[in-house]
Order: sequence, then C-alpha cells, then structure tokens
Amino acid sequence: MKNKFIIAGLFLFFPATAKAHCPLCTAGAGFLAIWATYLGVSSYIIGIMIGAFAMALAFWVPRIIKKKYMPYQDIFLMIIIFFSTIIPIMPFIQDYTSFNIYWFGEYGGVFNKTYMVSRFLIGSFIGAFVMFVSPYISKKIIKIRSGKLVPYQGILITFFILLTTSLLFQYSI
Repeated sequence: MKNKFIIAGLFLFFPATAKAHCPLCTAGAGFLAIWATYLGVSSYIIGIMIGAFAMALAFWVPRIIKKKYMPYQDIFLMIIIFFSTIIPIMPFIQDYTSFNIYWFGEYGGVFNKTYMVSRFLIGSFIGAFVMFVSPYISKKIIKIRSGKLVPYQGILITFFILLTTSLLFQYSI
C-alpha cells in the first residue's frame, strides 16, 4: 500500500504531457470572434487572432498522430485543420474590402476588374503567418543572446507580434 502512494506521489513531480484537444475551444473562439465583431473590433484583427489560433492547432494536432498513413500526412492535416477552423466562422463575419486592378487603361475595360476580398480571411492568413514565423524569430533571439532563453520567450514573442500587428491594423486600416 505504501508503494502505491510513493508511485502516485512521483507523478506529481514528473507530470506527463497533455495530449488533449477540445472542440469546444474552436467553438468558443468562433463565438468570441462573432461577439468581438458586434463590439466593433475590426474584422482584420479577429481574423489575425483566429488565424493564429488555427495555425497553432494545425501545428499541434498532427503531432498526436504517430503513425504515418500517407506521404506528407502532417502537411495535409495542417491544411485541413487550418481551413476547418477558419471556414465555419467566415459566414458570421462578412466584412469585405475591394481592390482594383487596372491592366490596360481606365476602369471598365475587359482586363480591368474590381475584386472583393474578405477582411477576415486576409487577417486569418496574416495571423497564420505570424504564428508560423514566431518560432524562427525566437530561435534567432536565442542565437543573438548566445543561447540564453527568457522565460516564456516563445509565448511572449508570439503575443507581442500578434498585438503589434493587431494594433497596426486597428488604427491604420
């Protein structure tokens, strides 16, 4: 009986890595994104945050599946996870911007078009890009600091870049 308590006590000092995924997190992020829209937050910023969230999930979930069933399985799963997080939210945040392309002459020609693009979708790709480059920036800072790591450096860098990008979009565009 005493050995069981000792073994149970060791688990307190050597915890295992959690490998859980909660679909409620995705639904909660979608709900908060819709609510933020009604509060007046720019669709760009909501897209940036949801895109970063989707990319974090896309990096994380393929690591759970250890067995490889097909070539490029991780990349394929990352793409599916990213878009399956973004696409269900898009109908609720319908905010578009336009841009014109004038190839030859003035507007109205055959090749001159106006295109509508979702601000949420643009923000999602920007957020995904930030989440993608943050680990590389963190590694670069570690290299510059001769191998020294600031506590929670990866999270701090990611949040700082997301916050800076969001403020830039909120107050300039």
